[in-house]
Order: sequence, then C-alpha cells, then structure tokens
Amino acid sequence: MLSLGKKKHTKSHMKKVLITGAAGFLGSHLCDRFIKEGYYVIAMDNLITGDLKNIEHLFSLEQFEFQHHDVTKFIHVPGKLDYILHFASPASPIDYLKIPIKTLKVGALGTHNLLGLAKEKKARILIASTSEIYGDPLVHPQNEDYYGNVNTIGPRGVYDEAKRFQESITMAYHRIHGLETRIVRIFNTYGSRMRLNDGRVVPAFIGQALRGEDLTVFGDGSQTRSFCYVDDQVEGIYRLLLSDYAEPINIGNPHETTIKEFAEEIIKLTGTDQKIIYKPLPQDDPMQRQPDITRAKEILGWEPKVDRAEGLKIVYEYFKSLSPEELQKKEHRNFSNR
Repeated sequence: MLSLGKKKHTKSHMKKVLITGAAGFLGSHLCDRFIKEGYYVIAMDNLITGDLKNIEHLFSLEQFEFQHHDVTKFIHVPGKLDYILHFASPASPIDYLKIPIKTLKVGALGTHNLLGLAKEKKARILIASTSEIYGDPLVHPQNEDYYGNVNTIGPRGVYDEAKRFQESITMAYHRIHGLETRIVRIFNTYGSRMRLNDGRVVPAFIGQALRGEDLTVFGDGSQTRSFCYVDDQVEGIYRLLLSDYAEPINIGNPHETTIKEFAEEIIKLTGTDQKIIYKPLPQDDPMQRQPDITRAKEILGWEPKVDRAEGLKIVYEYFKSLSPEELQKKEHRNFSNR
C-alpha cells in the first residue's frame, strides 16, 4: 500500500474519515468538503478510474493523506476512525462494461471489507448506492420503497447487482451487528472533474460540442434523466452521514428532462451548430429516471439549490479550460446516455 501526504503530528481532536474512490469525480469533491469541515481525511483509491490530479491540491495539507490501495484486498487503517464513505466503484457505463468482474468485486468484496473495518473501528459507514438499482423502472418517479426492474444477467447487471448487493450486506451488518450504516442512492450528478470520455451524458455532450462533433443520442431521445449539480449532491451526502437514518435515501434533482431536450440545451449553451444524430439504444438502458426526494426533504431538510442552467455554465467553463490534448481524448464507443 502506497501512502502519500501522511503527517506525524496531526491534531488528536480531529475526527477522521476514510473516503474510498477518493480520486474519482464524487470522491474528490467529498475530500474537499470534509477538509473544509475540519476532518482528517484518508483518501483511498486504486486509480483504475480515478485520477490523482483530482486531489493533488490536498497533498500538502497536514490533515490529508492518500493511500494507493484496492479495497477488495485487506484494509488496514491504524488508530481511530470515525467515519467511512465507500465510493470506490466504476460508475460510468464505459468503465463498468470494460471491467465487469472488478465492478462486481468492489461492490461485494470491497463493501464486505469496509463493513468489517467499520465494525472493528466502531465507525459509522456510508455506502454509495445508485439510482441504477431501480433498473428500467415501472414506477415513476422512483421512491425508496420501489424494488426495481433489473435484468440480472444483462450487460448492465454487473453494476446494478453490485450496488443491490451492497445495500443488502450493509443492512445485514446494521441489523446483526448494530453497525451505524447509511445508504445514499445517487441519481445522475454532474460537475467539474468528470472525465470527458467516460460515457456519461453531460461530459459526452459537452465534449462533442467542444470538438465540433454532432451530438450522439441513443434511442429516439425520449428517455428522461434528472441532473444534480455536484455541490448539491455532496451536501445531501454530508447531511445523510450525520443523520440518524439507516435506510436508503435518494439524493438527486427531481427536475426531469428528455435526452433530446438536454442535447438541445447543450447546443444552445455552447453556441455551436452541431446536429443531433441518433444511434440504437443499448440493452436495458432505462427509459425514465427521476428521484422522489420526499424522504430527503423530510429527514435531512435537503433539496437541490443549483439550477441546471447555472450548473451547466460552470461545468462548460471547466471543460473549456482543459488542454487540447485532454479535449481530444475519446473512447471508441459510448454505451449509454447516463
């Protein structure tokens, strides 16, 4: 295990949090938030899909350390540990369809290891689940009591079932061992530090527009998504961790749009004259995605604050600032408007 940035004289009164998947999109923003809140942050990532650039600005801080480690292997954290946030997992279709077995292992073995660590340390653990556990939903909008409509043996099943297993084993540890657990079901989230080539709809569309390419929509574009800005998502996760609620809670923006309408928004935002081109819809791609956030409102006092137009302007400026080399990086195939 490689450790970077560890300091010997950390203030003993600081609460300590372990964040897995810390060099990824959401994980890195969570590192920033917990540093801001005065925690000692241990960031853990095996860098399969994460990037050290996302957290390198934290390396010089005394209250931050990075551990290069795969959570499917035994995890050792010396000393006390107050909180664990498990965000280690491929989260985009391009990633989890490329490495399906690793995706299943991090959901199963990785979660088991971290629950065991939480039990040993008497730490509270928050598990990052996903709206994908609802599959192609038959209930709209999706609330936490809906069990989902998932194809267990389809190509997307490796991600969906990994997350469903995460929830099951987490609740088992809560019931059997009395472990303090929290489960967040994350709906589509966007913001800085997303990879242009990861197949998710926001960076895919903006990247295509900036490269002067036509925007690719899968299916006829009538499928819906609901996009939450990263700062709102992090706020919801933070409130959930510090709450007393153990069952799953949806965190996402309930303002729904079709993919076709969203593509038109991006063309207008970027001021380009690209066309929209249509390709076949991938297997099991959900036709509707909209969170019911009643539970988050009532229990956490949370709802999103950042309007999509405002958030997209910020993200567009971020992607515009990338180097030409970064902008030209593309995968050979997009798998989903997710």
